[in-house]
Amino acid sequence: MSDTNAILRQIPIVVGSLAGTLLLVNRLLTDNLTTWQVRSDVLGAIICAVLILTGLLWQRVQPKPPDSVILLGEEGLELAEDLPDSVQRELAWSSQLLLTNTVTKTLVVWYRGRVLLRRGILPEQATVELGAIAERAIKTQKPIYLVKLDLYPGRLEFNYLPNNTQGVICQPLGTEGLMILGANAPRSYSKQDETWIAGLAEKLADTLQREL
Repeated sequence: MSDTNAILRQIPIVVGSLAGTLLLVNRLLTDNLTTWQVRSDVLGAIICAVLILTGLLWQRVQPKPPDSVILLGEEGLELAEDLPDSVQRELAWSSQLLLTNTVTKTLVVWYRGRVLLRRGILPEQATVELGAIAERAIKTQKPIYLVKLDLYPGRLEFNYLPNNTQGVICQPLGTEGLMILGANAPRSYSKQDETWIAGLAEKLADTLQREL
């Protein structure tokens, strides 16, 4: 899809350049120019310039999408078996929404000292020990978005996610839990995604607090 978009953005430049070249050749090969031909050439030159300028603007306005990777691990679903049916359904429903409607490829739900859910692309490391970044998200009650995980020294604490995870969101679930989401491309969560994830987390936190 990105290759197709790149080709489409080049079309105005190619068409404008080709038309401008044809106008120039026609002008050089014409001995006697009439007033109408001069006016047509001027109009054609303006149109060619507009096409080329449009193509150049498209190159700037439409940024290149972030490069994605294939996360290392196996796709799976691990759900704590001792949870009430209502909580299991809520966790399954919420995680499915996140995996299908956002760039999330792997996620972990941690609550009251234990893992309730692991889903998506999962590494062999199943033990989850929250590090400083995750604990800060719970303490401040504010989500933390690591837009490009490789840039952060604290990335080592997320060893329970695939080791080539590109971006991470630590989303608090009230004061006792955390939802950790991993993406396969850096800078891939939009502001709308972040708002939607926060709303879903609030609903999930309410269910966990009532049922557990």
